[in-house]
Amino acid sequence: MSHPRPVLGLFAGIAAGLIASAAMAAFQSVAAKPLGQDGGDDDPATVKAADKVAIATTGDRIPDAYRPQAGQAVHYLTGAALGGLYGVLTEYRPQAASGFGSLYGIATSALLDETVVPATGLGSPPWETSAATHAYGALAHLVFGVSLEGARSLLGGRQG
Repeated sequence: MSHPRPVLGLFAGIAAGLIASAAMAAFQSVAAKPLGQDGGDDDPATVKAADKVAIATTGDRIPDAYRPQAGQAVHYLTGAALGGLYGVLTEYRPQAASGFGSLYGIATSALLDETVVPATGLGSPPWETSAATHAYGALAHLVFGVSLEGARSLLGGRQG
């Protein structure tokens, strides 16, 4: 095994996380309607998270005109953070890239959609969420994971 390069892994992972977030957003925009995800009347979890930060720091909610952009900022910041973590992780444990990032993608779905989002009140508990929504989230995170590994392996110069 070659020597780990944590700094390169971190920065390649952050950049790859941004790329993977864009791929995930593109998938969601194309797949939402065919997979029965109309968005409903409720704000996405990313917008709710941005609102929580805004209220905690300024005392005010995100203005309606900026809510979509605030949600996108949370989406991309989360992707960059998950990518940075993945980049460092794969430097020390190349097997973390198993399935060309698909396992990491599914793990992010389980961690975020099924655990963190409901636990923080940003979404419904898993048992109150439709099977179609679970599948849509898992597929979107699968796209994230595979895109993350593809970009990371190109940017970092090493395949997991």
